Amino acid sequence: MHRLFVALRPPLAIREQLLDISDGVAAARWQDDDQLHLTVRFIGAVERPVAEDVAAALAQVVAPAPIVALHGVGRFSNRGGDALWVGVSPHGALAHLHRKVDQACVRAGLEPERRAFLPHITLARLPRSAAGDPEIARWIADHAGVSSAPFTLGHLVLYESHLGRGGATYEAVARWPLGHGAVTDEQAGGT
Repeated sequence: MHRLFVALRPPLAIREQLLDISDGVAAARWQDDDQLHLTVRFIGAVERPVAEDVAAALAQVVAPAPIVALHGVGRFSNRGGDALWVGVSPHGALAHLHRKVDQACVRAGLEPERRAFLPHITLARLPRSAAGDPEIARWIADHAGVSSAPFTLGHLVLYESHLGRGGATYEAVARWPLGHGAVTDEQAGGT
């Protein structure tokens, strides 16, 4: 089985900016440079023939390269633990790309994505035991104003996730360039 997801990789300068704010919470398992990405569509565990069909369908995606900027931080909570993240905006071009990627995955035989799409880059994983940790609230307050100059997300990447004792490692298994220019929010249907 191959555990796959589709993502966009921020440029080096943006990843360095993210790594600069990746500290200050002792319980956090901070992402390293190789793990920083913006997930467009989680696929999950699939057999090799399905993975090949997904890759073939994704190769047909035609979309402009989104131009975005970092915008604020936040926290997700779920059954497996929490995550600290940094947001990106505007959402329109990313939502447009998400829809195209989801359509490609459906053509390859996957179920449509049911979860809401909130563009973000995960910076750290937190154990459930850190739920009330005051360092988390302090980190969020200290970095609430995080922003960046606009940057282009120029390639769609199919990653395979390998789970290990120290967390997940990600291997890029295919990469496709996106077209030039940004999609405006109006062209992408708002958001």
